Amino acid sequence: MHSFINVRNKDVTIRVAVEGSGPLIVCVHGWPELWYSWRHQLSYFSERGYKVAAIDVRGYGGSSQPHDIAAYTLRNLASDVVAVIDALDDSPSRQKNSHGHAILFGHDWGAPIVWNTSILHPEHIRAVAGLSVPFNGISETAFIDIAEMIYKDKFFYQSYFQAEGVAEAEFEADIAMSLRKTYFSISGDAPLNKFLENKPVDAKFLDGLVDPDVFPSWLTEDDLQVFVDAFTATGFRGPLNRYRAQRIDAANMAEHVGSLITQPSFFIGGEKDPVRSFVPGMDLYENPLSGGADFRGSVIIPNVGHWVQQEAPLETNIALEGFLSQLK
Repeated sequence: MHSFINVRNKDVTIRVAVEGSGPLIVCVHGWPELWYSWRHQLSYFSERGYKVAAIDVRGYGGSSQPHDIAAYTLRNLASDVVAVIDALDDSPSRQKNSHGHAILFGHDWGAPIVWNTSILHPEHIRAVAGLSVPFNGISETAFIDIAEMIYKDKFFYQSYFQAEGVAEAEFEADIAMSLRKTYFSISGDAPLNKFLENKPVDAKFLDGLVDPDVFPSWLTEDDLQVFVDAFTATGFRGPLNRYRAQRIDAANMAEHVGSLITQPSFFIGGEKDPVRSFVPGMDLYENPLSGGADFRGSVIIPNVGHWVQQEAPLETNIALEGFLSQLK
């Protein structure tokens, strides 16, 4: 059974669910999620001799929620991950070398967070696995700028998120419905790539998305309520600020353009995830870790969408376990 701890990183507190003992795995969720997205991994890997820590990323759940957009840069989020490692890693290698040796799992925005943590703080990271969002290296150009060229005169959700307060008002008007539509729309149960269908540039995020009468079994009513309660308490500003910080990232990470992830790295994606089709005419999962120098392979899980570790927990856990077995 997991317990919660609070880890302090300067003026930010990170809430962490922790289960088990042994080598440390830190799990980092994406948008709009919580530590709870890793519930199946907490139990599975703690039973196999690991200490598993699933964080609430800053802006979410029980963690601090700074107001400023600049608080949500990849550098700041990576420093939160390192603070958690420093607080929880009691491995012999740390005691000997004064460095942590954590394994990182990241999903959605959590994947770029762990990819970049591996580059910014390599002495802390033993290995890294990303789910759903590939890593093709650090670019001089923010992805939001690339997306705005690709989706010129079309709706693209990340562009819609840039104006402060607009998406917040839409999502917070009915949080339960907003989450149901969001989770369903990019799951394997939704029509393939309906999420990316053309909408007018002045559309809202939820326009045209299906609110299922009965949600698929991978997210029960009780599971959904955990997320609803959390976002009812915190709102959406902090989570949306991650999208707004991308141009700051491009400046902050300029010195690392061309840097590769040197640790063993691994990728998992869902066959029906719209992320793989974000760039028209390209399959972004074809070469998902061109930014890694020690790529240990990828697994594409059939018939599931974006929420791979929740939609297909067993298949995801088996794939991650295979990656971990390469490290021993």
